[in-house]
Amino acid sequence: MERMTEAEWREFAMSGTRTGKLAITRADGRPHVTPIWFALDGDDVVFTTHESGVKAKALRRDPRAALCVDDQAPPYSYVMLEGEATLSDDLAEVRHWATVLGGRYMGEDRAEEYGRRNGVPGEFLVRLRVGKVVAFKDVAG
Repeated sequence: MERMTEAEWREFAMSGTRTGKLAITRADGRPHVTPIWFALDGDDVVFTTHESGVKAKALRRDPRAALCVDDQAPPYSYVMLEGEATLSDDLAEVRHWATVLGGRYMGEDRAEEYGRRNGVPGEFLVRLRVGKVVAFKDVAG
């Protein structure tokens, strides 16, 4: 097992269509983990969520979150990012990033479609400012 460099973990996280597993805390203290589409923007993980969803409600109450991105094939690798989230309802920003995410996960030919569908009132752009990184490659050695 070997630690990834910053360049390595950034490339790993953004490689292909790997989803992130977002961990947040519900109001009653129970953990909640859900897969998300995401992108990196500098030191931020960005993703969208609807204002009425569990993610938005939990992050407005407690902005702390963690995101795990992993490779489920040998020799196994993973990146775990911890930080605090901010939510924005700026429609231009939401639509821009929804389009970026659509391009990454659905293909460039459907990016605009996804941006139009999710860049609407009621949708938030979430920025998880990364404060801690744990990243390992070749876990199975």
